[in-house]
Amino acid sequence: MRSEKIKVISLVFFLLYFIPVSFAQKSLSDRDAELLNDGINILKKYFVEKGYWQTSDPKLEKDVKGLIHFVEDEPIDSILFSIDTMTYDSSVKFVFRLPEYVHDSLSVPGYYPYTKVKQHLEMFGVKLQSEFQNRELKLPAERTARINQEVKLVPPGEGMKLFNDSVYKMPDNLIIPEVIPDSMLENEVNFNRLMELDSIRAAYVEQKRLEYNDSVLIQYRDSVLNQYRQELFEVEYNKGKEKFIDSIELNNYAVLKDYNNSVMQAVNDSIFTVIKVLSQYADYIDTSRIEIQNLYNEPFQISLSNLDNYYQRIWLKNEQNDSLRLLVKNLDKRTLQLTIDDGVTFSRFKPKETKDFDFSSLNRHSMGLTGVGKQYEVQTPWTITGDGTVGFSQTYLDNWKKGGQSALSLLIVLKGAANYSRADGKVKWENSAEIRNGWLRPGGDESELQKNDDKFELTSRFGVSAFKKWYYSAEFNYETQFFKGYKYPTSDYPDPISAFMAPAKTFLKLGLDYKPNKEFSLFLSPLTVKNVYVRDTSLIDQTKYSIDEDRKSFWEPGLNADVTFKKEITKDITYETKYKMFINYQQPFQKFDVNWENLVVMKLNDYINMRVMLHMIYDDDVLFPIFDDNDVKIGEEPRLQLKQFISIGFSYAINHKVLRTKRLK
Repeated sequence: MRSEKIKVISLVFFLLYFIPVSFAQKSLSDRDAELLNDGINILKKYFVEKGYWQTSDPKLEKDVKGLIHFVEDEPIDSILFSIDTMTYDSSVKFVFRLPEYVHDSLSVPGYYPYTKVKQHLEMFGVKLQSEFQNRELKLPAERTARINQEVKLVPPGEGMKLFNDSVYKMPDNLIIPEVIPDSMLENEVNFNRLMELDSIRAAYVEQKRLEYNDSVLIQYRDSVLNQYRQELFEVEYNKGKEKFIDSIELNNYAVLKDYNNSVMQAVNDSIFTVIKVLSQYADYIDTSRIEIQNLYNEPFQISLSNLDNYYQRIWLKNEQNDSLRLLVKNLDKRTLQLTIDDGVTFSRFKPKETKDFDFSSLNRHSMGLTGVGKQYEVQTPWTITGDGTVGFSQTYLDNWKKGGQSALSLLIVLKGAANYSRADGKVKWENSAEIRNGWLRPGGDESELQKNDDKFELTSRFGVSAFKKWYYSAEFNYETQFFKGYKYPTSDYPDPISAFMAPAKTFLKLGLDYKPNKEFSLFLSPLTVKNVYVRDTSLIDQTKYSIDEDRKSFWEPGLNADVTFKKEITKDITYETKYKMFINYQQPFQKFDVNWENLVVMKLNDYINMRVMLHMIYDDDVLFPIFDDNDVKIGEEPRLQLKQFISIGFSYAINHKVLRTKRLK
């Protein structure tokens, strides 16, 4: 942008310095003509091509375009007057641009891209997690009471279960044989020793039971405390994240707004200066040629111009043919000077009689109509087609013994086409648009509205007959989506993975189109450019679409092949398929894209149909994460994407030929 500013300032300097000199010399050198052409190109960039720039006043835009046409083609004096009126105020904004359309936003100082936002959130999460680990927390009373209810403790008198289940091992000196000999029981010393051992053993078992219960309580309490700690962490992290993202969006908007305002000011100042200079130049070279007639309709021509002085002598006449010779001279392009010529002579002839004209001679009655023939013929070069379908399904369950969940879904599909075909079939222009939008709300306690289909596509293909059934063709294809897309549930994946124009794919194709009939088309375009663009890099991670971290888009050349086929199987069943394949010239055997749509439409009646669709996509630029057995991300790779749906809903179709009349010669 800095180089563009330097170029514009240099151009303005040359225009201000050289063009007035050329005015005095009444001619332009080759260098001056080149500078003048550069000034015209600047105006064309912001008023004709525009791009993301928009004009603040439609009338001003029209006048500036007229000024461009005047300098390039023919003079229009009224435009100069309007331009001169508008440029009295140097604060007039000729063009403007919204901050979100700044194409070099990633290089603007102070702008936060997605990568920095992600790094900050990761650091914030680590710091907050460490803080929560060291923070002393007290469980709420209801959770503490729940612990005693949920933990299964070993009750008194059942401590031996811990030894029977091998939780603990009984020491060898406390083991009592299961079968005690009668001789040991009959001996008083041995009997007392056995009773003492049993008492010590019972005390040991009770001690272990209490230790076990305490350890279970502590472990369960720690797990509940950690869960409670994690819940508090997630609440505070999400609040901090939301606050940070809001601040980043405000910061990015403010940064881009200030930057955009400075660029707009520089551009408008340059446009203001260029318009002033070009207006002066246009006014200087503008020439009007007028014709003066006397009473006898004798013509006298004179030119009005600022370049030079022109004059002409004319004879004034009256009805008696008296003559007076005048000298008519232009002072500038808007001023005439009239003077009586030095050699004035008067002559008078005898007056002529006048006779009223008989206008009744013009009132001649037509005796009949002759030569009445065909005056118009009807042509139909344009055909407009389209269809719209709205599919809706709903399931509601309440106390349903067999199980299941309520669900609600909606799918809207709109298609339209405007096709031009010349009568001789040598020129074809096909234009189509498709909008698909679907939403799903499953049942359950954590139900949320989910997007299951979203597409906006524009295609325009122009073809000129080459040979037999082949056409030299060029195509423009643009595809994006309207709404933000998420990995569901959004509570687990709060960041969107797509949005409007994020990404947006554009294909420019040039090649041959084979059309043997109305049902089949094969378009081979060896000259194809693919562009992938992400508008908001602070919201969407552009690296997921193979775009570098410091860029918002990328393009790649390649070979493209499009196959379309539509067949009416029966009167009420139609099958349509669209297959697109793109091979990257930079890595022809490694990177390629496939987009294949299959659609079957079954007409149930005039307003209800069933649609069955199978859509498969393989795109090397769209990457999916790879995880190992421990659920650790180890890389990324492209994968086959598959979508299938069946919907029944209301439909409406149009098939209209546009009529045009043409007068016959």
